[in-house]
Amino acid sequence: MKKKLFIALFFLVSISGLSQSITVDKSSFALSTAAIYVDNAEVALVKKSAELLQQDIALVIGKKIPIINAVDKTHKNVIVIGTIQQSSFINELILQRKIDANAIKNQWEASLIQSVNHLKSGVSNVLVIAGNDRRGVAYGVFELSKQIGVSPWYWWADVPVKKQKDVYLKQSIRIVDAPKVKYRGIFINDEAPALSGWTKEKFGGFNHTFYEKVFELLLRSKANYLWPAMWGNAFYADDSLNIKMADKYGIVIGTSHHEPLMRAHDEWRRVGKGAWNYETNKDKLQQFWREGIKRAYNEKIVSIGMRGDGDEPMSRETATALLERIVKDQRNIISEETGKPASETPQLWALYKEVQEYYEKGMSVPDDVTLLLCDDNWGNIRRLPKLADKPRKGGYGIYYHFDYVGGPRNYKWLNTNPLPRIWEQMHLAWEHNVKDIWIVNVGDIKPMEFPISFFLAYAWNPEKMNANDLQKYSITWAEAQFWEKKGQKIAYLMNQYAKYNGRRKPELLDADTYSLNNNEWKKVVTEYNDLLKKAETINKQLPSEYHDAYFQLVLHPIKACANLNEMYYHVALNKRAANNKWNVANTYADKVKQLYANDSLITLAYHQLNNGKWNHMMSQTHIGYTYWQQPVKQKIPVVKYVLADSVAEQKDLGVKTVKKAQIPTGQKGNIFYQDEQKGVSIDANHYSKAINTNGIKWTVLPDHGRTGSAITAFPVVGKEQQPEGNAPHLEYEIYTYSKGDFAIDAYFSPSLNFNGEENGLQYAISVDNEAPQIISLNKEDKTSDKGIWNKWVSENIIIKTTKHNIPNAGKHTLKFWLVTPGVVLQKLVADFGGIEKSYLGPEETLNDNTKK
Repeated sequence: MKKKLFIALFFLVSISGLSQSITVDKSSFALSTAAIYVDNAEVALVKKSAELLQQDIALVIGKKIPIINAVDKTHKNVIVIGTIQQSSFINELILQRKIDANAIKNQWEASLIQSVNHLKSGVSNVLVIAGNDRRGVAYGVFELSKQIGVSPWYWWADVPVKKQKDVYLKQSIRIVDAPKVKYRGIFINDEAPALSGWTKEKFGGFNHTFYEKVFELLLRSKANYLWPAMWGNAFYADDSLNIKMADKYGIVIGTSHHEPLMRAHDEWRRVGKGAWNYETNKDKLQQFWREGIKRAYNEKIVSIGMRGDGDEPMSRETATALLERIVKDQRNIISEETGKPASETPQLWALYKEVQEYYEKGMSVPDDVTLLLCDDNWGNIRRLPKLADKPRKGGYGIYYHFDYVGGPRNYKWLNTNPLPRIWEQMHLAWEHNVKDIWIVNVGDIKPMEFPISFFLAYAWNPEKMNANDLQKYSITWAEAQFWEKKGQKIAYLMNQYAKYNGRRKPELLDADTYSLNNNEWKKVVTEYNDLLKKAETINKQLPSEYHDAYFQLVLHPIKACANLNEMYYHVALNKRAANNKWNVANTYADKVKQLYANDSLITLAYHQLNNGKWNHMMSQTHIGYTYWQQPVKQKIPVVKYVLADSVAEQKDLGVKTVKKAQIPTGQKGNIFYQDEQKGVSIDANHYSKAINTNGIKWTVLPDHGRTGSAITAFPVVGKEQQPEGNAPHLEYEIYTYSKGDFAIDAYFSPSLNFNGEENGLQYAISVDNEAPQIISLNKEDKTSDKGIWNKWVSENIIIKTTKHNIPNAGKHTLKFWLVTPGVVLQKLVADFGGIEKSYLGPEETLNDNTKK
């Protein structure tokens, strides 16, 4: 039976940053009695928004309310949808001074939601959803849809629509909203085998019926920009209706960083003649590009520049002058084909990989072109504008990654992107005035639902979300998809599995990732299995209609990754047992085979959801890598069996027993005590004292990092500090039973040298009153597919070691000093020589808060 609802806003601090509810209790007018008005003169997107709102209301209350083109006494309650340029009724309200549209006039994608009561025409109640432009209208409409209980993921993740007897709209409301980042979007990429197989089965390929679903998702998520699928696909060439569908939904189309002038690279394979080489084949390439611009009449951002064939670097001998000439010629083509100056067509030049080096060596870029800066394909931004740089007319953008094909290894299978890390890096971008384009490589779209939602929500208004809001965002998002009562617990599950996966991508896992000798492997597996138990418990408690969505968004990735980690753990146990000829080796080998088979069964369960709606979507191989590229087929890890006549009983090679030092009495404060095995290990947020001076404030980034929470200094655009006296620093009190020489290992998020300075990002560290040692975090940064960067991103950590000496055992103070902003500290470990090396480092040691 449908529940009677006096609906309250579950989006009290809404995902888009709004702080006001549109819906309320029974005292206001009901949706069931309303009509939707849209002017006949409106563009296609406005009319489509009205149709989708009509659909959404019907999904919620079970009644299809009418769409009308004229307002009269027939309908007392009306939802008026339109632009301030085209809607005659909205313009009438403006003339009557019933609404003031000045707040959104001439503002990009701005929307106004306002109630108007007791009009002379006899209409009792009007809810106006007005936009400065077509997308402004759509965003206002879909805000209402979210508030009545229709998730942007209602189709893409089978999130149930909350059925209600009726929904009531407020009689007194005024909301004005507009995005802060101009272009906000996703890149569908690396789309084989999963998305490609799925689209072929369900839609017949990457055609307009597929893209209609994508465009609707983007608008509901308040995005406006898409780089279409490009692995063997060509948006404009594959289906002539693709461009019309993009225009209908108002989605801005671009092409990836190596596809100039609106031509998919696969089109060159199909119709190109000669080499992809501008010096030897200029005329053919120009004609190829000219046809691309001529064809793309829709709203777009044109990629310019050139990389080598197949997204490879151009030759080492390629001169900057050649790239500048290529761009000059491309802009001439744009001008000639559009009939207007090139500066009037939005363009970007992606400083991807080696192209960034050309720019840094002086390559000239026209001022109206947006410079698209990039991460290192692993979520670490490579370069940001200097605050003193002259503003550019075209501004700056960021190309970010949730998915990647390339070294040190592909990662395409499941979400490995914790929200705190995304926030921290994109906050850097925002504070460095990167505000024109934010686009993220999302692979197959699924299973990146959660980070996609966050990325686009944060892009809408970065000023509305700080580090302390991330948990609130997660809870709000979970409540919007699932049963509100379980929102906090489900948010915890989603955040934890992303955190665990972020330690090391699943594709990089093997038997040697974690240590057996200190029970690190066992602890990792226990953590994941405990998370799985919690997830399965909630699954049993959820109403049945939520099970499909819950499996996709929560249960499947936890179950699959718990299984994968346990499999590699048993490979490690088998390897050790076989080397020692223990009879238990055979048991471990059998367990590996069972877990390997279970991986396929977990995938099968996903593919059978909702009568096979998502078949193929989890077809990505993830076991059996031998180098950076994915295996064509999965392959079980090698296990060994021992012969029955040569077996021996397993000996206890567990963690050795050590005598714990006695914690002295009388010590007070947040003191960490030396452990014979672990030294002194401290999570960064457990400082004893924070010195906030010179306009600097130390801020905890909750749950950021591989184990605990991290800490960094704000503002991230603050001045460089000299580490001395009362300068900004953190103090950590420790108690040691050793004296003499020891080392401090400082664990950092793998931030890159985004400021381009010779010494990179820097910090300083000292013990007691010694002179601080200034250390570079990342001056070795080359962001290549080998060397130290390879290690940093594979392990998702940078560890720097300094040497120190204390003359006496007892109480000491470690001091961590700010030098340059942007450094994110996760952990400090004082090593007196007894620490056994492990992947995650020693767990936090006993402190004054836990000694009892």
